[in-house]
Amino acid sequence: MAAFTADALALGAHWVYDIAQIKDKYGRLDFMASPEIAPFHKGKKKGDFTHYGDQMFLLLESLSYCSGFDFDNFSTQWKAMFEDYSGWVDGATKETLANLEAGKSPQEAGSGSTDLGGASRMVPLALFYGEDRETFMANAETQTAMTHNHPQVIQSARFFASAAIETAEGRKPLDALEMAQKELSSNSPIYQMITDGLESVDKETTQAIAGFGQMCETQAALPGTIHLIAKYPNDLKTAMVENVMAGGDSSARGILCGFILGICNGMNAVPEQWIKEMRLADRIRSLAGITK
Repeated sequence: MAAFTADALALGAHWVYDIAQIKDKYGRLDFMASPEIAPFHKGKKKGDFTHYGDQMFLLLESLSYCSGFDFDNFSTQWKAMFEDYSGWVDGATKETLANLEAGKSPQEAGSGSTDLGGASRMVPLALFYGEDRETFMANAETQTAMTHNHPQVIQSARFFASAAIETAEGRKPLDALEMAQKELSSNSPIYQMITDGLESVDKETTQAIAGFGQMCETQAALPGTIHLIAKYPNDLKTAMVENVMAGGDSSARGILCGFILGICNGMNAVPEQWIKEMRLADRIRSLAGITK
């Protein structure tokens, strides 16, 4: 639920890189807003998801329908969604669809995009595989590679799946991140990105994320996400708001940050007003078995 609300909160300023514009329009964006200054999401309404959140919801539906991860079902439903999609279709999606149209199988059609958003979509897998580390990480990799077949993004999905399990087993978020990093080789394409994020914890968030880069690519978004988790381990709301105020691809960062902080802080940490204003909240509750 934290991951979904993070995406919905990001919608109002998603891909707005001028943080002064966000402040001028909203002050402190700690509420759901329609994408008035986020032109890529024209037509979306307050409480809707970005295209990342829509794909994450599709994965949740597929998992529920199949009682687990079924690649054929998910890939078929994903392709069908984008045949008549009213939201933004990003470069990774266009490339994947073109590869499918050219005759490639879903297993080999993934784009070469390095955008972290492909990994962030995997969050609902935790509902079915949160106690099965290897299966969780393997399925996280598979769903990511379907559209983002790049080592940086695939390893990021595996890393966050591992960190989520470490968190669910009772480790503090910082410890969980460090434990998951230890599973990587030092020459992993994301190892230094994680270190950079961890070492930025004393910086102000907008400064840290500006330094890494506000953009979608893993080399920017991954250390920015690590910064948020490490800096606000006990304050999910502040982490989500500071993420949005930092501009750029606040959706991918927010989803993964919300995922980890949601695990350790629980449902009470997710502002009830955010959930109330999220348009698919009741459907998510039903699919995920959330009783609150």
